[in-house]
Amino acid sequence: MKHVLVALMLAAITVPAVPTPADAGTLRRACLKSDRSAASRRMCRCMQQVADRALPRGDQRLAASFFDDPHRAQEIRQSDRLSHERFWKRYKEFSATFAASCGHLN
Repeated sequence: MKHVLVALMLAAITVPAVPTPADAGTLRRACLKSDRSAASRRMCRCMQQVADRALPRGDQRLAASFFDDPHRAQEIRQSDRLSHERFWKRYKEFSATFAASCGHLN
């Protein structure tokens, strides 16, 4: 259960965008700066690798914002906006892939 919660908080395969140097590692940096006990360097690096394959840059930036404001994830999940609904579908798929790929690292 803890792994699933971590995956959802860290967290539609879309056409992956190659991050620019300014965007590279957005989720990894947010993960490393967080105070979560499961946020090891290996875990955060693995999360970024999964994100680079599964989420466009904009989705990565939004997901990274959840580290600073976890309530934002709940707001997005419950939003009636179509763009938020589409993001949440991609984010859930990312989270499941992250849990399957990286869950053993903590």
